[in-house]
Amino acid sequence: MHLSLNFHLVVLAVYSAVLIVIGLVIGRRVRGSSEFFVAGRSLGPGLLLSTMLASNIGAGSTVGATALGYSSGVAAWWWVGSAALGQIVLAVWIGPAMRRVAAAHDLRTVGDYLEFRYSASVRGVVVALLWVGTLFILSGQLVAIGSILETVAHIPASIGCAIGGLVVMVYFAAGGLMTSARVNVLQLIVKLGGFALALPLAVSAIGGWSALGRVQADNPTYWTFWRAGPPGLMLLAALTPSFIISPGILQKVFGARDDRAVRVGVGMNAVGLLLYAPVPVLIGMAARAQFPELTSVNNALPMVLMYLLPPLVGAIGLAAVFSAEISASDAALFMLATSLSQDLYKRFVEPGAADARVLKVARVTSIVASIVAVGLAIALGSVVDALTIFYTLLSVSLFVPVLAGLYVPAASAPAAMTSIACGVVVVLAVQYLAGGSVAGFTPAFLGLCAAALGFAAMHAMRMGRYGGQHAV
Repeated sequence: MHLSLNFHLVVLAVYSAVLIVIGLVIGRRVRGSSEFFVAGRSLGPGLLLSTMLASNIGAGSTVGATALGYSSGVAAWWWVGSAALGQIVLAVWIGPAMRRVAAAHDLRTVGDYLEFRYSASVRGVVVALLWVGTLFILSGQLVAIGSILETVAHIPASIGCAIGGLVVMVYFAAGGLMTSARVNVLQLIVKLGGFALALPLAVSAIGGWSALGRVQADNPTYWTFWRAGPPGLMLLAALTPSFIISPGILQKVFGARDDRAVRVGVGMNAVGLLLYAPVPVLIGMAARAQFPELTSVNNALPMVLMYLLPPLVGAIGLAAVFSAEISASDAALFMLATSLSQDLYKRFVEPGAADARVLKVARVTSIVASIVAVGLAIALGSVVDALTIFYTLLSVSLFVPVLAGLYVPAASAPAAMTSIACGVVVVLAVQYLAGGSVAGFTPAFLGLCAAALGFAAMHAMRMGRYGGQHAV
């Protein structure tokens, strides 16, 4: 057992070193903020596919989805499935339109787009909200890394969080999107190969598919795919909008070289997510069969990889999970670094900052944000809790303004601000005053409805006042 544990730890250590070296080598080619922020708008379908799928298969869709499968059964499919549906919308509809606007007006961040379409105040409010929310998604990835290293090496989860934060900080700070897009290719190969091996072997180890069908056989909710409440259909409201308008995702779309790259790259990413969606759920159910009394559901996936599979396959699987958390972490750091340096620092603190100065601020932000996220990860301790906070905040504050900016010609800054305020207030009220739901509806769903109604009401009022003429 001791040799097996050392073997797994050595594999993860070597793999981490390879990621850092690749990042540092590629990062030496990055000389300006354009390469750091949008990879020089040079991403083709292949690189866009790999960087999108690598970042989308992160802590939530590995450790988190497996934990949900372990505790809640087949309805956990909606965690990854909802993300895939959002990516289909992005590939076919929103993505190409946003890319064209970004390329035509040299927009590098979603904050640039919000100011271009509305005003500096809308940009500032949304970026501030999302910057805080993005810290939670980064902390969620680090929680997952901590649980993996705790299981593999029996080191405290807090130290595991810090190690994961260090790895991603070093390679991302070196080159931003230019680095992460290429590192993500290796990460994607490892994670897809690892899970392709892990699922059939895990099911075989518990006695085959018939044994899996006996897990919680007397619990009908465990086998109800169309369950309404969490983690069922209500995840559509929390997750699907986020995977259409997440700044980290849209800014990768901004880096695409043309509309075809968006449609093909993001579309194939959506297909990949749909194919992957049942995998962590089934692994979680296998873990429930073999380890029915886990003290922490976050340990379901590491336990399967460590103790239910042959050492070599388990090591590959652990490297796959580690890849998932690291690639999603660099996507979160991408959002944090670009939004603070471009949307806040250059826009509001030093508008005349030279390109080299902006690049330096982005790199320093990567370092500071990693440290803060490690602290949050230790405090929160739950992958799903950390990510749900982010996805809810993202959906209610950004979904309506982004879509209205594209498709409502007379959309105004007051309407956007009203939408943001209504969404956030309703989410906070439902979460903290109504006990987390109203008539079975989640804070994310009710907040999204409030955001849409708030925008519509203010838009109608201003259209009436100005006789249908656009007035920001």
